[in-house]
Amino acid sequence: MLRGIHLNAQKFNIDFIRIRMVSYIISGLILATSIGFYFFNGLNFGIDFSGGTVMEVRFSSPIDIGKIRSDLGSVTAGEIFLQEFGTPQDLLIRIDQKNRTEEEQLDVVNQIKNLLNSDATYRRIENVGPKMGGELISDSIQAVLWAMLAMLIYIWIRFEWHFGVCAVIALMHDAVAVFGLYSVFGLEFNASAIVSILITIGYSINDTVVIYDRIRENLRKFKSKKIDALLNLSINETLSRTILTSATTLLALSALYGLGGKTIQDYSLPILIGVAVGTYSSIFIASPLLSTFGMDLRSAEKDAEQNTTVKN
Repeated sequence: MLRGIHLNAQKFNIDFIRIRMVSYIISGLILATSIGFYFFNGLNFGIDFSGGTVMEVRFSSPIDIGKIRSDLGSVTAGEIFLQEFGTPQDLLIRIDQKNRTEEEQLDVVNQIKNLLNSDATYRRIENVGPKMGGELISDSIQAVLWAMLAMLIYIWIRFEWHFGVCAVIALMHDAVAVFGLYSVFGLEFNASAIVSILITIGYSINDTVVIYDRIRENLRKFKSKKIDALLNLSINETLSRTILTSATTLLALSALYGLGGKTIQDYSLPILIGVAVGTYSSIFIASPLLSTFGMDLRSAEKDAEQNTTVKN
């Protein structure tokens, strides 16, 4: 069935270094859009970060959201969000209670229980205070920064600092792009958003390491080849692997987005876009930056070889 599909590395001869300014402009537009929407639109913080109450309710028969919304109209609380998820009998209730005490939040939950049908089963009820939400934001930012620092150290040790700096710049590009996606589309920014960002930078660094490994191999193999030509050769040689791996991942994520419910779609869309952006940055950003910054890769490789010889 797949007999006719061949992606031979020798067939690719794209001059990525020559067109790097075009990719930089595209990346600049992506980053400017992400940052601009964040400052003008802000983020739609979920209860994880803003504080409030989440209730998962299961009914014995399919729900009528319009009727339930009308029934809950008398509840003295902040904005109430109703969302179907899972089966037609399942309902997710989110209540904005960021400025309420725990006692007031509990009172709102009791009001909702009294207004809903007696056959309702409450599968989950969680209250998140504003203080806890602030701590989650701080912890999430630290998680992303620590992940990038760990990857910088890993690339620095495995390759050289030149590669580590360029890789982290590409990772920051990916993180900002996914972050901006939540502002552009108004998606709920919650704990799943941090997971999406971490998955994106993890996938991106994996692609980048494959290309960097080929660059290092070619530095040893082609001693007299110009750096720009060597970078192009390395990217083209790994391009078939990058395309096939990304296409397979995007296909699976597209199935999740297309066939999943609203909750799964909100989770899978940022990862889908993140994988696409991560693949783009590993090809068009991470490696061309080595040339743009004029880094002396051959000297770094000689130093690495000398250090290896001394240790042996």
